[in-house]
Amino acid sequence: MTEKIKIGVSSCLLGNPVRYDGGHKHDRYITDILGQYFDFIPVCPEVECGLPVPRETMRLVGDPEKPRLLTTRTKVDLTGQMLKFCDKKVKELETAGLCGFIFKKDSPSSGLYRIKVYGESGPAQRTGRGLFAAAFADNFPLIPLEEEGRLHDAALRENFIERVFCYHRWKEFYADEADYKKN
Repeated sequence: MTEKIKIGVSSCLLGNPVRYDGGHKHDRYITDILGQYFDFIPVCPEVECGLPVPRETMRLVGDPEKPRLLTTRTKVDLTGQMLKFCDKKVKELETAGLCGFIFKKDSPSSGLYRIKVYGESGPAQRTGRGLFAAAFADNFPLIPLEEEGRLHDAALRENFIERVFCYHRWKEFYADEADYKKN
């Protein structure tokens, strides 16, 4: 393999200071180990949709199937701004040649599984998906997806990596087949 496989990654996991508090969540397994095989396309939905660093924390509120993204303290609704970004970004990523994506767990924009959704009363339900993660998954149903927290489980990590390599090989085969049919 001469060219590294491209995967998307939540930008904070690469050590970029894009989190609400100006920090990051650098994951050395991703950068040091997976970085030997993968080229990373960093994405931070919150910064890329125009929010500052630092910024007020946010959370998902309402219907878990169509939650709203609200700031925690001032209750500013950022749903429209984030969804507009999501539409634009997934279209942009269609030409990036991605073969996988690693999302930031528990993020209201990038969390893939069991994201807290707050209702009008009672405790939050862990039934949601971050707005960008949901848009990405809907737009790219075949691309392997995972959260960084789940990569600490050896079986889940191995499964994700195998799916990325298989997806990459499938894309190469499909491209070779298309070239063959042209001749």
